[in-house]
Amino acid sequence: MTWLVELSEFALKFEPRRAIKTQALVNFLVKIMSTLVGDPWWTLYIDGSSNPKGGGTKIILEGLVGITLEHSLKFDFKASNNRVEYEALIMGLYLA
Repeated sequence: MTWLVELSEFALKFEPRRAIKTQALVNFLVKIMSTLVGDPWWTLYIDGSSNPKGGGTKIILEGLVGITLEHSLKFDFKASNNRVEYEALIMGLYLA
């Protein structure tokens, strides 16, 4: 009630907030999602290598709207190329 008195001094009127209608929320989400163009899936690229001293790999994760995440790993254990690539896959999935 005190707000009404204080606001009337400036020719302002208080209107309480209304609840967001469900359809308005759905329309907002559809509008936002339609702005995302391209493939909705993320793509994971893995390149691994091994040598007598250990192994390493590079992980690239590409997503929507040109988002790219890159990460390099160095393994301090002897491993075959296959094991390095499997480790890289697991790390890439964690990155995703």
